[in-house]
Amino acid sequence: MSRTSTARIAGVAFLLYPSAGIASMMAAGHPSVTNLLTVVMSFCALTLGVTLWALTREVDQVLAMLGMVCRVIEAAPGPGEIYFAVGSLLFSWLLLRGRMIPIALAWLGVIASTFLVVLLTVQLAGLFGGASAWSSPITWFLWLPMLVFEVLLALWLLTKGVRA
Repeated sequence: MSRTSTARIAGVAFLLYPSAGIASMMAAGHPSVTNLLTVVMSFCALTLGVTLWALTREVDQVLAMLGMVCRVIEAAPGPGEIYFAVGSLLFSWLLLRGRMIPIALAWLGVIASTFLVVLLTVQLAGLFGGASAWSSPITWFLWLPMLVFEVLLALWLLTKGVRA
């Protein structure tokens, strides 16, 4: 598969993933819809793991593999947010190091991912309402830059792809 096709598939997954996640929160109380959206999110995580690995493995094989494994673990049932954050941090760093996307966009990904790794670690320790504290304004405030990064990255990947 070409780098352009791989980038476009990643772009679609980057747009579909948060859309399914937000829709899943809105569909609370409708288990069949929530279950379907959970499966969509899992496949998006798997797709992102494989496509981002394929795009970044030339920059650093070990970090790209670790990022892919984090995205695969994230796709499994259970709390995968910390694996999402670490995987996003690794792939953002590799996209930055490889100069594959605009530097400002890559830095946004690195910074947003770092904030999430810290937030989720603190939440796992029981602060800010625990591991699934979506009611906390701090949680939403720290997830927002990641949403912005993912949407901008998705649009970039769909229109421009990645630099070799």
